[in-house]
Amino acid sequence: MILEINPQHPEPRKIKQVADILAKGGIIAYPTDTYYGIGCDLFNKQAIEKIYQLKRRSPHQPFSFICSDLKNISEYAQVTNYAYKTMKRLLPGPYTFILEGSRLVPRIMLTKRKAVGIRVPDHPICLAIVRELGHPVISTSATDPEDGRILETPHEIRDVLGHSLDLIVDGGPVPGRPSSVISLIEDAPEVLREGSGDVEIFQT
Repeated sequence: MILEINPQHPEPRKIKQVADILAKGGIIAYPTDTYYGIGCDLFNKQAIEKIYQLKRRSPHQPFSFICSDLKNISEYAQVTNYAYKTMKRLLPGPYTFILEGSRLVPRIMLTKRKAVGIRVPDHPICLAIVRELGHPVISTSATDPEDGRILETPHEIRDVLGHSLDLIVDGGPVPGRPSSVISLIEDAPEVLREGSGDVEIFQT
């Protein structure tokens, strides 16, 4: 099922519909400020395992997840003053920050070093979904499991992954470039992937 939602002013009734599906363990595709993402409730282990299967990805490579704002991030990660100031300047935006996870984060979402990848995308739909659900939402790009190709539109996602998803949120076109991935572990910034977000401040 494809549900169209206004990308500038998401309709609360439709956002509630999406959050209800997630709360019941559903898996959705949704727009972000980079690609369309595939996600589920951070606290639903079965749904997370289904996404690992769908992506054909090793559980040793945890997914990142979306928080609604900086205050929300501090519940799920250790945020130092330096990390807070850095993220405050750049979020919401096309960045994934690697931080030390807090005790709230399910083990399946932590790397061996107990780190997590967290996003606050500059996109009203996904932020509204996270707020309505009350928990972070897993975020991994919608790709074709056969060849790793990025699926760019809701109809493409339906054709390739529709059988595995409970809902596809159509929020119109998205930029189609990955996020920049920055590790802030121990206040030693490291650019792990250069994407849409400007990384110049970390390279001086």
